[in-house]
Amino acid sequence: MQESSLIVVQKYGGSSVADTGKLKQVAALIKQRRDEGFRLCVVVSAMGQTTNELLAKANDVSTTLPRRELDMLLSCGERASMALLAMALDDLGVPSISFTGSQSGIITNDQHSNARILEVRPYRVQDELEKDKVVIIAGYQGVSYKKEITTLGRGGSDTTAVAMAAALDAHACEIYSDVSGVFSADPRVVDNTIQLAALSHEEMLALSRGGARVLNAQAVAYAKEKKIALYAKKTGSPETGTLISGLEKTESNKRQWAFGHRETVVGYLAPAEFSFSRAFESIESLELNPLYWVKSGGKWQFLFAPEDAHGHAQLGSEGWASVNDKGTLTAVAHGLGQDLQAVRQTIAFVEEKTQPDQVHVTENSVTFVLQSTQILPILKILHHELTNG
Repeated sequence: MQESSLIVVQKYGGSSVADTGKLKQVAALIKQRRDEGFRLCVVVSAMGQTTNELLAKANDVSTTLPRRELDMLLSCGERASMALLAMALDDLGVPSISFTGSQSGIITNDQHSNARILEVRPYRVQDELEKDKVVIIAGYQGVSYKKEITTLGRGGSDTTAVAMAAALDAHACEIYSDVSGVFSADPRVVDNTIQLAALSHEEMLALSRGGARVLNAQAVAYAKEKKIALYAKKTGSPETGTLISGLEKTESNKRQWAFGHRETVVGYLAPAEFSFSRAFESIESLELNPLYWVKSGGKWQFLFAPEDAHGHAQLGSEGWASVNDKGTLTAVAHGLGQDLQAVRQTIAFVEEKTQPDQVHVTENSVTFVLQSTQILPILKILHHELTNG
């Protein structure tokens, strides 16, 4: 392989390496791509449901789930994947080496369970790429400036891949999963969805924050900041997938719609005497990241994604009241929030069927807070009306 070979960063999700058979298939795909003349840095998630299984074991032995120990436990899943993949590549005659997040130089803050990457020092990765090896990195994890193992939150392997692509000045960052790209809605619950050829970072970020599970929101935000183009593809498929980049809008004059949803969110009402500042101090002390907040009936209400709400139950012990049976539905389109007619139309479609509890408008999205049971029926209606309009 020539010294000028371009670097490609690939990330394979848990479904792509769910068992040893699939892991061998991924090894063959890596060999094929390497034979095309690329240097490869491969980020892997834990195999299949490994993370959930480890978390279940933690819940069996602990009611408090200390976050430091949880990070020590959950980071083991990706380490198993990286080592097994390196062994599979060795069988194919492909020289490779596996690194943990800390060994690959991913430095984070000290927020356990939802750490943020501060810096990437990829010196060992670069050295091994220069030796013509495939470098395999355990996703989802890093090391804090205090030398503690940290994890990056659910979907954090995407963030690992994007951060490494930026640090290596990679030619491409490819995110592989069991779906062939980004669709206009989740094809598992909505009929006649459309695969999107391209999205801007801003649109994808709004979708990810709105509950779309194709790409992690933190990863997309990092890609936007570092100007990294992402390719969302299906493992083993020749299809081109979806390009997520800095493009300002799609080429078509027709508005391109996409929808994210969460059937369930975790909600809490702050005590009536709490100002916004005091309420936010409580949230920050528990290292929680609210999705939305609004003042209702004289009280501040905050909504959290279930997968991010580590320790949210502690709010209840501090006098906060839980808000149950709520979900969110997000409509995304380029410049949507700046087009009052389009915002009005979107809200009108929803209000014809139900009265939303809350409506949040951003530059590229409109989000509705609804009863959990209403999310999927309204999603299907909204998708049909707007994508066929």
